[in-house]
Amino acid sequence: MQEHTISPPFWNLDQVPFATIDLAQARAQEDLFYLTAAASFVEIATDLYADNLIQYFSGSDDVVDWLQNTWKNEEVRHGRVLREYVRHVWPEFDWEHAYADFFADYSRRCTVDALESTRSLEMVARCVVETGTATFYQALATQASEPILSGIAAHIRADEINHYKHFYGYFGMYSASESPRRLQILGALKRRVLEARNDDADCALWHVFIASQTQKSTDKAAFRALRARLREQTRQHYPVAMTAKMLLKPLHLPGAVTRLIHPSLTWIARRLM
Repeated sequence: MQEHTISPPFWNLDQVPFATIDLAQARAQEDLFYLTAAASFVEIATDLYADNLIQYFSGSDDVVDWLQNTWKNEEVRHGRVLREYVRHVWPEFDWEHAYADFFADYSRRCTVDALESTRSLEMVARCVVETGTATFYQALATQASEPILSGIAAHIRADEINHYKHFYGYFGMYSASESPRRLQILGALKRRVLEARNDDADCALWHVFIASQTQKSTDKAAFRALRARLREQTRQHYPVAMTAKMLLKPLHLPGAVTRLIHPSLTWIARRLM
């Protein structure tokens, strides 16, 4: 698959032209409802996760200031913009009720205890998460035929790339004093990638699925079928090379080693999807 860079449109996330949404085109892609609604849940819930990170990195004033005043605000803004898109295109969906159920479930999982044992390794984990979100939104921007949703996704992707750069920079800062071994870094990468198939996104998608069913079905088989279909659709647009490159960066591997393990990296990149 040929990968390309997504260029955001001239408007920004503070001034999204919701009135120009092509409703017929948007509603024709049913799978995008599930992806957009689930993403809105996870992004808005960053408010809670950010508080855990702020507590964990207490004492590092620059890091805490950026987490509190930039990262947290931008992530929540992403969620609010996606929520408004869902409300415009699928007004029959009870977003507030579904989100309340999701948050009750998610908040039990989101604890400081789930973070890595050292600050440098937690920054590695943050790099994995930002890799996952940046590449997801690139895939969504490509997959969405409706221009406003594609533009929203492109703008969010740009933010997530910037967030990755900050977390990677902080990883370097903490590494200077903690000196994590390469195997420890690889372990943090592996743990977070493996968790990606059973984390926030699945929790959010489950609550969107339940709330959208006329009979409020909790049929796990139907949900698994939906999840498999969404992953297959996203896989067609997923930037595997970009994902592998971002995951590799904290390891600082020689070029020859990178080329040697490229097949394994491709598998890992697809696992993160």
